[in-house]
Amino acid sequence: MKQRLISLVALVASLGAAGCDLAVTNPNNPETERVLALPVDLESLLGAYWKRHNDGLYRNLGNVWGIANVQSFENYSSLANNAQNARAGIPRPPNDNSFGNVAQGEQSRVYYVMAEVDRVATNALSKLNAPDWPGFGTTTKERDWRAKSFAEYLRGMARGYTALFYDSAAVSDVSLCELCPGTLIGHRTVMDSAFASLQRALDYADSSNAAGGTGGFPLPATWVLSTTTMTLANYQAMIRSYRARLRANLARTPAERANNIDGTTTTVGTATDWALVVADAATGNAGDFSIVTNSTTGPFKSWVDQYRSFDNWHQMMPFIIGMGDTTSNYSSYIATPLAARGTSGPFFMATPDLRFPQGATRAAQQTDLAVAACDIAGINFKCKRYFRNRPTSSDNLTGLTWGHSQYDNVRFYAWARKGDAGNGRTGAILEFPKSELRLLEAEGQIVLGNLAAAVPLINASRTAPLDANGKASGGGLSAVTVLGVPAPAPGSNNCVPRVPQNASHAGTGTVVCASTLAPAASLMEALKWEKRLETHFVHFAAWFLDSRGWGDMTATTPLQWAPPYQDLMAREKPVYGMGSGTSGSCAGVTGCVAGTSASYGW
Repeated sequence: MKQRLISLVALVASLGAAGCDLAVTNPNNPETERVLALPVDLESLLGAYWKRHNDGLYRNLGNVWGIANVQSFENYSSLANNAQNARAGIPRPPNDNSFGNVAQGEQSRVYYVMAEVDRVATNALSKLNAPDWPGFGTTTKERDWRAKSFAEYLRGMARGYTALFYDSAAVSDVSLCELCPGTLIGHRTVMDSAFASLQRALDYADSSNAAGGTGGFPLPATWVLSTTTMTLANYQAMIRSYRARLRANLARTPAERANNIDGTTTTVGTATDWALVVADAATGNAGDFSIVTNSTTGPFKSWVDQYRSFDNWHQMMPFIIGMGDTTSNYSSYIATPLAARGTSGPFFMATPDLRFPQGATRAAQQTDLAVAACDIAGINFKCKRYFRNRPTSSDNLTGLTWGHSQYDNVRFYAWARKGDAGNGRTGAILEFPKSELRLLEAEGQIVLGNLAAAVPLINASRTAPLDANGKASGGGLSAVTVLGVPAPAPGSNNCVPRVPQNASHAGTGTVVCASTLAPAASLMEALKWEKRLETHFVHFAAWFLDSRGWGDMTATTPLQWAPPYQDLMAREKPVYGMGSGTSGSCAGVTGCVAGTSASYGW
């Protein structure tokens, strides 16, 4: 790369020496100045970049979500696709970043696409803030403020998602110096920059700037492809919603996320200001926020698209979903050494949670929900349940036996198969559930010691019954109180969730009802159960982001990724990876969960 840069500099110098009279503008290779010269062109480019940001996360399977979902128990697959089987083992293998590693494409995609979005948004802002900007003769004051706001929103989202997954990165500035030595900065600083951009996006969209006059709000429908009209109020609420998600999920450890609750004290962490999360979550989206996908032109939801053919792409491994089990099967699973789990067949559970198939036997659960009933255009994401017990003939028993279960997520099966009008993957799909906002607010209230305020926020999805069409809209479970999860009736095991204790992979762990925990910890376990079910395969790496901050990863799980080796080499920096995974120890290793999980012990 250094040689290439030197060659380019030499070429530019030689062209300059040949004389400026030979300078010719090539219309087939337009430079930034010409691309952004006119307001209509600048607006058109900005308007296309919400979808480009979406592409970086959801357009294909070649990104870190496949790795993150097996690392956080969101999914299990024995396939080599997208490095899933390479990273699923326990002890966890490292997030290898060496030249030619099997996941080099997956590990670089989010990094590079977010950098592109950041650069385009920064270029647009440079033009909008320039003294010679065309002015109100060809645009309007309102449109200029709107464009500046949207550019800052894009910049904040790009930097925010980069900070969530990488330990460091570069951010664009007006100097265009992306390969300068020393320009990589830590993820917390990157996120601070993201928050500053998102705040400016809100400030520029203030009603005194952009709400009135020609070309203000709502945003053009093509800028954010959603079922929600982007009025000024809805646009501001969307920004606050994403800011709450980003702020809560930056933390790599429980100490940073401030969930080190022992029943008597709480400690506010160094990375998460929960008062700000609560404020944003409380004023975020008014309801579920859905986007409108198109199977040909995008936006896309490619990991969700795997519902069209279950096969070996994913199974709901028992580690987390087993907490809803009211038989003895989950207790037996936790009490069995890791290598022996699942050797007698895939995991079966029964639970009163209405998001799972109902029935005391596998046959009964299969009868309760067959996916053919969801294979109807226009049904969107309203299968009867969120999960199914798959047909016995479809069991895939390859790979690690502890990952095998009878359950698949089918919440978006109808979207994947038929969409809104018969065209699979074309139509409305959930992007940011209201339940996630409520639970972000509830987590903040718990950490801040306001248990009573958290209770109704948790119960909103926990107790929700079947809707008017007989489909799950929540768990239908008994309500939590300020004392936590209610104890089951005498002689009953009807408790959700049941929580592992000291669940080492040696098989020495036990399982207890969350009602036996201290109130704050009990409420937190109820919240975590809701958050996992309500966000499963809804947004990018949801379980990974939550689980690392909650301390629920298995030991030696890498907590983040290094900048792609290509970028490090271009900057003449040492190439490094994240995690250990060879001996079960993280001593002296960057980006790895040390020892056992604070929460469950595995």
